Amino acid sequence: MQISEAEAVVMQVLWGQHPLSADEVMARLPRSNDWAEATVKTLLNRLLNKGAIAAEKEGRRYRYSPLVERDAWVLEESSSLIDRLFDGRVAPLVAHFSQHQKLTRDDVAELRKLLEGLDDEQH
Repeated sequence: MQISEAEAVVMQVLWGQHPLSADEVMARLPRSNDWAEATVKTLLNRLLNKGAIAAEKEGRRYRYSPLVERDAWVLEESSSLIDRLFDGRVAPLVAHFSQHQKLTRDDVAELRKLLEGLDDEQH
């Protein structure tokens, strides 16, 4: 399911807490998003039409909840990125970040630990 960058901001809010009304979603958006109420409602409607969220009528307003799990979305997005940019391979992605000095010492240590864990699982 394709979720735009703006829609993903709304999803992050709903993944953090739900159900929420449109006003509650607006109140929880990052301060850097100076969106009008109509923009938030448009994004919620798009997400509804995509089946990413559900709406439950409560009095005169709707309360929204995610139908797509965050982990499933992250897996789909990351797989799509790796497929598009690195022919589906993770090693060139890591090499790219390494060559452009985007990996911290902590990142490298975490990657080593992950790789050691994979080695242990294979033996």
